[in-house]
Amino acid sequence: MKNKARNIFRIVLFTSTIISMFYVPWILVWAWILPLPNTIQEEVNATIKHGFDGMIVYVEQTGKVPEFYTGGYHNKAQKTPANPNALFKIASISKLYVAVAISKLVKAKRLDLNKPLAYYFPELIDRIQYADKITLKHMVQHRSGIPNFTNYPDYWSNPPENAEQTLSIILDLPASFKPNEDYEYSNTNYLLLSQIIDQVLGYSHQQYIKDKILTPLNLKNTFFSIKDVNIDDVMSGYHVGYEPDLKTEDQGMLATAQDVGIFLRALNNGTVFNAGEQDIYTSIYEYNHGGLVPGYQSLAEYYKAIDAVVVQFTNTTNFEGYNWNLSQISIGRIKKILQKKTSGIKEKH
Repeated sequence: MKNKARNIFRIVLFTSTIISMFYVPWILVWAWILPLPNTIQEEVNATIKHGFDGMIVYVEQTGKVPEFYTGGYHNKAQKTPANPNALFKIASISKLYVAVAISKLVKAKRLDLNKPLAYYFPELIDRIQYADKITLKHMVQHRSGIPNFTNYPDYWSNPPENAEQTLSIILDLPASFKPNEDYEYSNTNYLLLSQIIDQVLGYSHQQYIKDKILTPLNLKNTFFSIKDVNIDDVMSGYHVGYEPDLKTEDQGMLATAQDVGIFLRALNNGTVFNAGEQDIYTSIYEYNHGGLVPGYQSLAEYYKAIDAVVVQFTNTTNFEGYNWNLSQISIGRIKKILQKKTSGIKEKH
């Protein structure tokens, strides 16, 4: 039965839609031009009507009590309302944590950003093109040219069972480009970087991130696997055209919106770093990020002008990809609402 479900999901997820490449769907235009509401809750309600099953928004501004906004369902089948404290699959937002870990290890002289991939894994020199020229910095910045394993058919519908199987997907494939000659987002970069951290430390990068980031920030609601949590605490995830709930799939890190927000604040104000580490981080990676796996979209943004952290979780994806665009439009409108409120407060003073 599970194999049958995977086959159905394979058809749904990888059905291409050429039409969406040539025009902007009206739903995006409509979401963009709707009058800006006065409150974030109204924006969340409007976003849900665009086709999302559930949504969580966390807002934190310095000097103010954090605010939570929700809409839709935590679990659609059970009709349970969205829970602001639910765990959510944060997908590629996890790259921020890995980049912080790398910055700390570079400062401690345990890693060297200019060393090539082959220095750490000489066995890959004949399996990954340019492994002797691709540096750690290239991989952190997605300028390595190493193919992205999630781009390959059957990855999501029949995912590998471990990191070795995942890496095998791209071995012996030609590079997308020569190192540092272009940019291409590749999850393979961070798979390899995580393995390099494991090798250098002699223990898991997850434990290092827990010791150096999660524990100091008191992030008790951030986990590395679905196996580490109570499944009922996880917000359900849905893919349009595929009926089953996707929350049981093990797809990396999970966290509450507040835990992500606390981390993002610490990343942007520098309190997650020790002396000298933030300069390294600034030279290699970004300070905001998004995440996307089937059933789960996440955006974590810091807006310096209004000193605000906004974390947005939406639990419905589609193969056309415009649900991702809708999430981006929505968080942009939330930013405008916050700007308007902040401007009004300043004017009163």
